[in-house]
Amino acid sequence: MRLFVSEGAPGSLPVLAAAGRAQGRADLLISTVGPEECVVPFLTRPKVPVLQLDSGNYLFSTSAICRYFFLLSGWEQDDLTNQWLEWEATELQPALSAALYYLVVQGKKGEDVLGPVRRALTHIDQSLSRRSCPFLAGETESLADVVLWGALYPLLQDPAYLPEELGALHSWFQTLSSQEPCQKAAETVLKQQGVLALRPYLQKQPQPGSFEGRAVSNEPEEEELAALSEEEIAMAVTAWEKGLESLPPLRPQQTPVLPVAGERNVLITSALPYVNNVPHLGNIIGCVLSADVFARYSRLRQWNTLYLCGTDEYGTATETKAMEEGLTPQEICDKYHAIHADIYRWFNISFDIFGRTTTPQQTKITQDIFQRLLTRGFVLQDTVEQLRCERCARFLADRFVEGVCPFCGYEEARGDQCDKCGKLINAIELKKPQCKVCRSCPVVKSSRHLFLDLPKVSGPLPQASLRSLFDASASATNLYQAMLKCFSFPF
Repeated sequence: MRLFVSEGAPGSLPVLAAAGRAQGRADLLISTVGPEECVVPFLTRPKVPVLQLDSGNYLFSTSAICRYFFLLSGWEQDDLTNQWLEWEATELQPALSAALYYLVVQGKKGEDVLGPVRRALTHIDQSLSRRSCPFLAGETESLADVVLWGALYPLLQDPAYLPEELGALHSWFQTLSSQEPCQKAAETVLKQQGVLALRPYLQKQPQPGSFEGRAVSNEPEEEELAALSEEEIAMAVTAWEKGLESLPPLRPQQTPVLPVAGERNVLITSALPYVNNVPHLGNIIGCVLSADVFARYSRLRQWNTLYLCGTDEYGTATETKAMEEGLTPQEICDKYHAIHADIYRWFNISFDIFGRTTTPQQTKITQDIFQRLLTRGFVLQDTVEQLRCERCARFLADRFVEGVCPFCGYEEARGDQCDKCGKLINAIELKKPQCKVCRSCPVVKSSRHLFLDLPKVSGPLPQASLRSLFDASASATNLYQAMLKCFSFPF
């Protein structure tokens, strides 16, 4: 293994301290690189710390590297440690980044620096005091201790920012800082310069806005519990004891499910599975199960609910699978639609409709949408460069091409993406491209395609779409507006 770290990179502190736990359990070479050196070949920007495994894979998350070293040392994972790591990433780091920026880049002092992190420091102190343990997760040092120590050390190594009244925090920090691995890590990264060693790194970070965050406990909050009345709690206990008997009766099932004026009408969809595989647990958990849970909840609330899904039977994936099995695309669609429907039925997924994209009704609706777009001038023709197989006498879709990745040299890269380095690829950029059907070398030729004219569509689209979002959440509205900006650029 090889660990790449950099002077002045705050993430290098905890990984070097954690690496001390793995001494003698694996061969580890530690290399100090410059902050602008690209270590991971498939990342577009420099990133340290990085752990290159013997398998050739890379870990470039500070917590992931530390976790790997702790697992090598025989440490066993526990829920409390994972809670602390999530808290560190979501609550501590934003506050700490702001405090360090104010101190090092803007030259602020005192409460201006301590203010953003005071709540977080108090939370750590109270957790240590309440548990009466020397470390965050118990009687022995854990992964959470090293990760939080590494994050806090640049600031707390100055006694001015370690409040004396936080006695448990003070004792915890001094205990970890006195350990040899932590001392060596601090010496390597900060080089006797203290927090000023982070200046080059912090100067490249965006200026933090006004910080008004609060540290969130990784234990149930008393305020949330207090929001429930005793009557509501008693009703919940009674309902739990009665079990299914306490559920309200479902509204009579109607076929078809149509909108009802004056009622809450809920339409639920989940991602359409391709008909090129047998669905597994990941497919079910990844989309249909979460939608099924919400559909059942909506029905219990007596809402008029329609949950629909179906198999996506168009595209190159279907054609590829048909060629593999020696069947026609229609035969593949019929075969795998039945397999999908049977499996979802066995799992009792409560679809109201599980259809297909190749039905006459679906075809009629799709063609009508296209014809209306074409009539209104929203469709244009343009020429693109594509690979064409002269032996097969056709242009090749991405899935029908493979070759050598132009970025990492992987010899079995697909026409759309390299599975080794992860980079997206234009098929004509592949080196030594081959047609996957006949293995001949395709040639680059021009072909004409139809495109949706986004600049024209983006004019009336915002007003029409925002009207439909009048009762959407703020996050949904913001996401829509951000996507709209991306889609408003010309092709």
